[in-house]
Amino acid sequence: MHVIRTSLSGTPQGPAQDSAPALVADLIWAYTAPSHGLEHLRAKATDEGMDVYLFLRAASEAAALDQAHAILAGAHAPLVSHGYHATATHR
Repeated sequence: MHVIRTSLSGTPQGPAQDSAPALVADLIWAYTAPSHGLEHLRAKATDEGMDVYLFLRAASEAAALDQAHAILAGAHAPLVSHGYHATATHR
């Protein structure tokens, strides 16, 4: 199991801010294929936007990073439509 953290910039205003972590998690799950190896994810609001921790089944750290990039690419358009942009992906 590998954990990859990605940072998203953007913060919804008003009442949507309270439900933002659940929204981001739902969007990522909705656009993730079983082949991506996603076991669990956690989204946490930050001052700059959101940190998302992806728990991935992968053969190596490099494979986990590739899988994380594929997940974010698949969820890119829906995340952008809600005001979020991926800024960084880390081990």
